[in-house]
Amino acid sequence: MAINKLNQYASFLIKTFEGEVMASTSRGITVNPIISEIASWYERLRNAMDIREEEVILRAAIERILKRRLILGGNGKKIASPLIRELIWARYFPDGSVPEKLIEDVAKTIDLHLALREHVLLNNHLKESDVNKWFYHLMSSKIEQVLNPNKEKEAMVNFMFHVLRDNIIIKDDTEEEKDIQTLIAIRKAYAKDDLAFLRYHLFVQYFGNLSEKNINNIANNFNSGFFEIEKQLIYPLRYKIYTYVKKQSPPFFILDDVLRSEKQNIHLLINDEEKLKQAVYFICQKRYDSITSRVQQAIVKSIIFIILTKALIALAVEGTYENLIYGKVIWKSIALNVMIPPFLMIIATAFIKTPTQENSKRIYNRIQSLLFNAKPSAPYPVVLKLFPDKTRPFIDYVFGFLWFAAFFLSFGVCIFLLTKLHFNIVSQGVFLFFLAIVCFLFYRINRTAHTYTLETKQGLITPVIDFFLMPIVQVGRYLTDGISQINIILFVLDFIIETPFKGMFAFFEQWFLFLNTKREYLE
Repeated sequence: MAINKLNQYASFLIKTFEGEVMASTSRGITVNPIISEIASWYERLRNAMDIREEEVILRAAIERILKRRLILGGNGKKIASPLIRELIWARYFPDGSVPEKLIEDVAKTIDLHLALREHVLLNNHLKESDVNKWFYHLMSSKIEQVLNPNKEKEAMVNFMFHVLRDNIIIKDDTEEEKDIQTLIAIRKAYAKDDLAFLRYHLFVQYFGNLSEKNINNIANNFNSGFFEIEKQLIYPLRYKIYTYVKKQSPPFFILDDVLRSEKQNIHLLINDEEKLKQAVYFICQKRYDSITSRVQQAIVKSIIFIILTKALIALAVEGTYENLIYGKVIWKSIALNVMIPPFLMIIATAFIKTPTQENSKRIYNRIQSLLFNAKPSAPYPVVLKLFPDKTRPFIDYVFGFLWFAAFFLSFGVCIFLLTKLHFNIVSQGVFLFFLAIVCFLFYRINRTAHTYTLETKQGLITPVIDFFLMPIVQVGRYLTDGISQINIILFVLDFIIETPFKGMFAFFEQWFLFLNTKREYLE
């Protein structure tokens, strides 16, 4: 059964997904399979202790390798090939899938960014540490784009922007500011961009792609771009805009999957209502089924992160305190402190539910409107004010008081129970520290489970749970961000263990290559 004509935005989106990918004629880079097997296991272990989103793990790995290899100096020519080989070792890319010609492109990217960094440090009054952080973010993001371009994702980001921009209204700010914040929210909610990717995309929006032609102009104006981008990243309404965009994202995720799975038959699909419906329902169910495994993976990563980090802190802080005060380490207290929060997380995640067929129906209806409405938009707008009216100061004070009351009540109950269990003050502090982190990680896992849920309905008890839980989750978020910045275990892995480890891999790979050469000579 034929259906309506595609709107202009959907037509452009479909053309992007239909575009043929030209197969590279360049020889692919290959690595030793034994080295790759060992390196991939190491990478899995290392990433299990990192709580980043899966979508940014590759970029983070590139940044990590760049930091390690640039710490002693070097240039693009020396770094590009080993960097790519390390990524193939770790199986971020299949063996032989990265063309050798990309080594030159990566080398050029590294050299351009290093040259721009030198210009910026000479001509701008910025802290070197801030500049270095920025350039590792820019360089790693660009290198991922070179090695793993994803024009379909970028097309969907553009499609979402045109659909949602008119639904986001900021009464007392400019359209330009609103558009920038809409784009940032889409990149976070749909593309799952981290801070590094956000800086990179805003940099490209502000200056254009870095090249030899514009490097001097960018260096001269870097200061203004730096502060403008940082200002946009701390925009006061950013969380409200992000929350709105995130709620609108499920149909776009499913549409992306449908278009990718039906690349060769897109026009046949969209011209047949029944086939389109079947494809949407099939992808929805496939994604619902994948939620369980994604949640399980997130739980495992979170538990490893908690146990390793907590064991270190418990032994260093709690163990030292008990040794000084009691003359011995109370292992029972430490064991309970380490094991209870992960156990609570496992129990809590057992109650996570996957979406129903009714959700699939809502997503299908939304996809139809996105593709065939002349001017597609979200079902409802969000109206915001940068400077809210001060007409209800009393109610604002009441809400503020209730928030602090919930904060003290939540932690107060925990402290009371821990005191009854004979936890000393340091043990209580360590327990609450990690309870907050566990609550935040559970909240994030729960959000992962609802990635494809449209219009979530609140239960009767949800507001009560939120009242007690949200203050703890908020604290957990700040603590998790802090631990991620100063994770001692990851620092030891990245800079003390990984350097000789990867050096040994490189040596043995060359040795195996040498042996193969000798074998060929004998034949």
